[in-house]
Amino acid sequence: MRLHLHLLSDSTGETLETIAKAALAQYDDVETIRHFWPMVRSEAHLQRILHEIAQNPGLVLFTLVNPETRATLEAQCRALGLPAVAPLDPVTDALSALLGQTAKARPGRQHALDAAYFARVEAIQFTIAHDDGIAPEDWEEADIVLAGVSRSSKTPTSIYLANRGYKTANIPIVMEVPPPPALFQLKRPLVVGLTTSAERLVQVRRNRLLSLNQAPETAYVDQDSVAREVAFARRLFNDRGWPVIDVTRRSIEETAAAIIALVQERRAEP
Repeated sequence: MRLHLHLLSDSTGETLETIAKAALAQYDDVETIRHFWPMVRSEAHLQRILHEIAQNPGLVLFTLVNPETRATLEAQCRALGLPAVAPLDPVTDALSALLGQTAKARPGRQHALDAAYFARVEAIQFTIAHDDGIAPEDWEEADIVLAGVSRSSKTPTSIYLANRGYKTANIPIVMEVPPPPALFQLKRPLVVGLTTSAERLVQVRRNRLLSLNQAPETAYVDQDSVAREVAFARRLFNDRGWPVIDVTRRSIEETAAAIIALVQERRAEP
């Protein structure tokens, strides 16, 4: 099935893209043709978009705070017989009812350069500078330190956490090379061990070697060697009492969400 999906926003449209992606993931065999219309802030701009919508009818998702622009879009979609959905409306309506306030109609307000924005930039810079065991002398400044064997998704998880505002360092656990003493002396950061099944790890590592045109049959991908490596890391985590997350069947987002929950639980402790 083919679906034309029109995303209209008076800001960058990132929110709409995320919502649309999450919703479409629930359906199979749908060929989606996305029409992305950011920064819609004038009647003239909207009219040009409406012409394109009429030429390619489908579902219209929008986040428009200007009442006149919004009313025009909704009226034209009704005339065309097309559904027009404002996915943030139920949330803002519920918040208005609970807070006793009217939502401020400011396009792109969530992207304002506030303190949280600069904290997120600082977290990203810190995380990039402390990838793969770099600069252990700075780890005490981190919010999170991830430990795990090679190819256990430490780096992508660290970057995702950084984008959520968490300073994250990571270190590979290697049987032949003891971790730096700083790892066992940390007070402020939450240290989390990442583990995975040996079978999945062998597959991931073999694919990595093939992508680098390297020999795919080494101790790095030997099933028994990898199993010992994973077991060694698990013992280390357990001996230190660090929380452990098995990433075998988790996406990066799911792993990060579990880690954030651990951080929040720790911060809530008296």
